[in-house]
Amino acid sequence: MTPLPVTAELEAVARRVVWFKAPTDALANPRHFIALVLTYGTHEDCVVLRRYIDDETLREAVWNAPPGIFDARSWAYWNLKTGRFPPPPLPSRGLE
Repeated sequence: MTPLPVTAELEAVARRVVWFKAPTDALANPRHFIALVLTYGTHEDCVVLRRYIDDETLREAVWNAPPGIFDARSWAYWNLKTGRFPPPPLPSRGLE
């Protein structure tokens, strides 16, 4: 996945949504950051994010989401928006 640029807009979103990490650390893992924004961000946060990612990146982030981030409602919505319906089960952690 292509790294996200470190911009003032994305740093502001990262500060609000990923409050437990420094913005640059949050942006360093795009798949994790995108999943967090899609689940916990506001509509405005998603609008900002979409300025920096294309449809393919969005699809890749949703379809390969890390376990434990999406709730059922966000999972269903973003899978539908990326062309996957019905959605598969939520990503889960495997017992290893």
